[in-house]
Amino acid sequence: MRTITLEEHFAPPGFLDGPGRALRDNQLRSGARGQKIIEQLGDVGDKRIADMDAAGIDMQVLSLNAPGNEQLEAAESEKVARASNDFLHAAVRKHPQRFAGLAALPTLLPDKAAAELERCVRELGFRGALINGHSRGRYLDDRFFWPIFARAEALGVPIYLHPTRPPQAVVDAQLSGFAPEVSWVLSTSGWGWHIETALHVLRLILGGVLDRFPKLQIVIGHLGEGLPFMLPRLDRNLPPALTKLERSLGEYLRQNVHYTFGGFNFPATFLDLLLEVGAERILFSVDYPYGSMAAARAFLEQLPVSPADRERIAHGNAEKLFGL
Repeated sequence: MRTITLEEHFAPPGFLDGPGRALRDNQLRSGARGQKIIEQLGDVGDKRIADMDAAGIDMQVLSLNAPGNEQLEAAESEKVARASNDFLHAAVRKHPQRFAGLAALPTLLPDKAAAELERCVRELGFRGALINGHSRGRYLDDRFFWPIFARAEALGVPIYLHPTRPPQAVVDAQLSGFAPEVSWVLSTSGWGWHIETALHVLRLILGGVLDRFPKLQIVIGHLGEGLPFMLPRLDRNLPPALTKLERSLGEYLRQNVHYTFGGFNFPATFLDLLLEVGAERILFSVDYPYGSMAAARAFLEQLPVSPADRERIAHGNAEKLFGL
């Protein structure tokens, strides 16, 4: 069975000493495991491919590791995005059967971001873009960002909406006041990342992005960032009569959004997602190097789905969505 993973990260030279230095420092404080993650992020060659072979992973779709470039000043963000994309292109060109790419975009310069997306798709062969949440507190439902969506829809490529830490005011008001290490995890991988991303998706829907760009496809990780659990409630409490949207929230979540594993190898959570959106909307991923490729592959093999649906999740849906 072919396997394609969709939320797999890398860090180009200099990134972890610049935009990603807080990530680097946090990982290094965690000891040997963190040191290994730093090393794995920097490798987009033979060692990574050997790990893929050992776990039975045929292809990774690579993206710039969070925090990406969205929290930088606009001019620096543009430089970081282009350098990252050029570095990734070289890696994909060297191993085109094993790697594919998602573009980093300078979102605070929407016209330039749209142009960079087109360059990456048409010239570099990338399969879409990954955006790490809000851009310095501005959310993508703001019409300021809509040139990016217009270009993505015109190119027929998806946007992967990846988590980032909530704005500092939210962290201060809701997610702090505990031991520093507890507050950090609560605001990131324990809670904040996921709720932040779910809210961002709802903002895209309620802000009319998917009515204006009805063919646009959004991808999110972590088995839906909690949205599948809330989907019936959202449908009931935010009907089109109230929102003035063209469709119900559930229809957008089933017709414009795709969902990857992203390290959430949890059977009950998977079943909820499957029941709400169907197998054709679910895609395999690992969240490498943070997740274990071997553990993710084992979870895939044990899913309570038909052989045909397992094939869809493992590779078929990704092939269709990303043109792989």
